[in-house]
Amino acid sequence: MKTFEEFKIKKQLKKAIDDLGFETATPIQEASYSTILGGADYVGIAQTGTGKTLAYVLPILQELKFSDQRDPRVLILVPTRELALQIAEEIEKLTAYVSVRTLAVYGGTNNMKTQKVAVGEGLDILVGTPRRVYDLALSNQLRLKSIKKLVVDEVDIMLDFGYKTQLKHIFEKLPTKRQNILFSATMTTYVDELMDDFLNNPVKKTMAVSGTPLETIGQACYAVPNFYTKANLLNHLLRDKEAYPKVLVFVRTKTNADRLFETLDFEPETSLIHAGKEQNYRMKSIERFASGQSRILIATDVIARGIDIEKISTVISFDVPLYPENYIHRIGRTGRAGEEGQAVLLYTEKEVPLKEEIERLMQYTIPEQAFPEAVEVSGQLTPEEKDKPVEYVENPHAKAKAEKGAAFHEKSAKNSKEPNERKSYRQQLKETYKKPIRKGDKIQNMKAKKKRK
Repeated sequence: MKTFEEFKIKKQLKKAIDDLGFETATPIQEASYSTILGGADYVGIAQTGTGKTLAYVLPILQELKFSDQRDPRVLILVPTRELALQIAEEIEKLTAYVSVRTLAVYGGTNNMKTQKVAVGEGLDILVGTPRRVYDLALSNQLRLKSIKKLVVDEVDIMLDFGYKTQLKHIFEKLPTKRQNILFSATMTTYVDELMDDFLNNPVKKTMAVSGTPLETIGQACYAVPNFYTKANLLNHLLRDKEAYPKVLVFVRTKTNADRLFETLDFEPETSLIHAGKEQNYRMKSIERFASGQSRILIATDVIARGIDIEKISTVISFDVPLYPENYIHRIGRTGRAGEEGQAVLLYTEKEVPLKEEIERLMQYTIPEQAFPEAVEVSGQLTPEEKDKPVEYVENPHAKAKAEKGAAFHEKSAKNSKEPNERKSYRQQLKETYKKPIRKGDKIQNMKAKKKRK
């Protein structure tokens, strides 16, 4: 591996890197630097937690020269507001000794006017979510014709969230001559389609086979019958604070996230974050978890990519994700920077096919753990878990249909109308006085009416 001393980096950037304590470049950073610096379109595929942000930010900052122009020259698109704030913060750390103006824009808050003012003051790098960037571009406050470099980070989850239409609209507003940089944790058919549609002979670097689990993460799984038994098992596991000092718990839906938060026995030690919460609430939850004020953070997949917190000891998948790639993103929150981590998967009988999809993707069978005898198996079911059989009730008043004999003949189309089918007075008026297409048609309508009389 190369050290950052071997990279051709400006003194100001090198000093900032030293302040951050970075010494050795990761494989994706080493592979990306010279290629992006050369100006070619680029696609980087690497697992979460391998330093993808620095892999594209560093060469961009190396080439970016001072300018006092109003409109941004670099646009970085990300799927979540947390990730937008996180990347903007990383850029600010790297530009501590360089004059670079960076702004993060995102939706979900009533700050559209504030963001318009900030954009109007001028900036060099804009980091934002697709919808907010497009809204600002439509308002003409944000002009994208000066963009020289476009970065789409976490492409796979961006497309999973249905942002393809917004991306297409944004691309149409960008200058044709630009450098496109795509980064993703996994390679999917959607990413392939985006590459074919918008990139020009891109250089592609893959640092890990899609779905391969990080070697520093130990995995385990438990077969559990239902939600409340899962909650009982989770309470049992989390009582061991030495084994589980900093735990990120992923659930599939906002409803389950709220339900689990209310069910766990560790309320003072637990924070909650999902898309249904206000931005300030979400940021406070992350801050409490990052600072160690809370030991447990319950989260949904929506913000999985926006959490970059060190020293997470364990990732627990309370629900099995619908897409196997999301499991890779989840467990990538632990075992970072060469440290050991652990991942625990809880699954019900209905979730077995989803678990098998994950194992096929990883080409790895998650070790099964025996269900602890001390954990109570609950008979309580959530509304979603309860079976809802559709009961057929025969109508006792319905007339039995007569069997059709050999002499039966279907009615002709002419005589097949229902009896007593009458048109309303309003319908008759509409047919008599048709709405004219042109002024002259009024005369034709009147003539037709006289003929009918």
